[in-house]
Amino acid sequence: MLRDRKRYLVYGGMFVMMFVSYLDRVNLSVAAGPIAKAYGLNTIAIGYLLSAYLWSYLVLLVPVGILVDRWGARRVTAGSLALWSVGGALTGVVTGFASLLGSRLILGAGEAASYPAGGRVIRDWAPRSERGMAAAWLNGGAYAGPALGAILVGWIVTEIGWRESFLLTGGIGAVIALMWYALYRAPERAGWLGEQERALILAERDSTPAQQRTSARPADTLRVLLRSRTMWGLALTQGCAGYTLYLFMSWLPTYLVTTRGLDVLKSATFTAVPYAAAAVLGLLLGRVSDRILRRGQLARGSRRSIVSGCMLLSSVILLTPFVSATWLILVLFSISLTCVSTAMAMNIALTNDLLSNGEHSGVAVSILIFGGNTFGLVAPIITGYAVAATGTFSVAFAIAGLLLLIGTALVLALTRQPIDPSTTAPASRAGAEAVDVGP
Repeated sequence: MLRDRKRYLVYGGMFVMMFVSYLDRVNLSVAAGPIAKAYGLNTIAIGYLLSAYLWSYLVLLVPVGILVDRWGARRVTAGSLALWSVGGALTGVVTGFASLLGSRLILGAGEAASYPAGGRVIRDWAPRSERGMAAAWLNGGAYAGPALGAILVGWIVTEIGWRESFLLTGGIGAVIALMWYALYRAPERAGWLGEQERALILAERDSTPAQQRTSARPADTLRVLLRSRTMWGLALTQGCAGYTLYLFMSWLPTYLVTTRGLDVLKSATFTAVPYAAAAVLGLLLGRVSDRILRRGQLARGSRRSIVSGCMLLSSVILLTPFVSATWLILVLFSISLTCVSTAMAMNIALTNDLLSNGEHSGVAVSILIFGGNTFGLVAPIITGYAVAATGTFSVAFAIAGLLLLIGTALVLALTRQPIDPSTTAPASRAGAEAVDVGP
């Protein structure tokens, strides 16, 4: 019953947060054609614009992860949501390439907190046996955003204008930021949570209570995490999957327009199909992963088998150059994107499974997402150059498929040991008081 599962409202809140984040990201992808026409930009320039928000995103990702662990998910998430919404709205009032670039950098700076904060929420709210499903809710919003957002933005761009599309999506984010700050609390402080469910979460979430947390210096924790072979394996796997995600998110509408002869609105509608499949099926697969893996198996990192299997299935993108029917292309893209979505979500859950000290969840997830987005940063640019050089997307899809196969091998080979930053990260100074991360 809902009264015993109010934590699902928090999972839903993560879904909404990521929905808004990716709605703002996909806006430029859908509006790329009209913007390129307005300012006379070629595919290479558009490729740089599509990746620009990742430049500031990556620079701030780990520092924001540290802030999430110190200040909690409530304040950091609300502030970052407000900032990226401002960046998105500013795209609607730009006057040229330079201001376009600047607005995307602001967007990326704000969005840097989305996954580290989401990973921390999962660690604080989700029992180990629900971690896969909670991660699927978090990641599901990242696919529902483009699924519904592509259609919404496509309609606004076609019927009203591309500037208005950015103003509207930015306004939506600002409202969600206020709602998150007003409603979200950690389970220890959530007055709307029943005592029975609170006790269940605190007993099974496998996390360190705020009053028992150490005062280890962030630099020490980060250093130890970066020495972990498992942490590197997780981050590189996320990167191999993230490349395909950003290929789709950045170039799928343009691919459908230029190679399939669709107009902006039709391409936006067709773009929504793979994302809708990924959002729905990803939630189902996340639930299945929790059901088929026992608690003892999860502690040993057996969720890696789900990650590797999904990465392998996602490599069907390699078949794209050999398929001509548009409906079959959408089937391939739906399979690939669903499996990429599930692999990336389960990789977040796997990171929390292998992390022995939940105090460092925000930093660990930020390193994981840094790996994913480092690859994602270059995906739009490499694709732009590949299309400009060859006139087709075949090379771009081949690169993505190869990375998916590499990621399959990496997660199986490099994630065999637990991550334990607490064993060697010293306290910042003797007698220092533990930091209360707040609500």
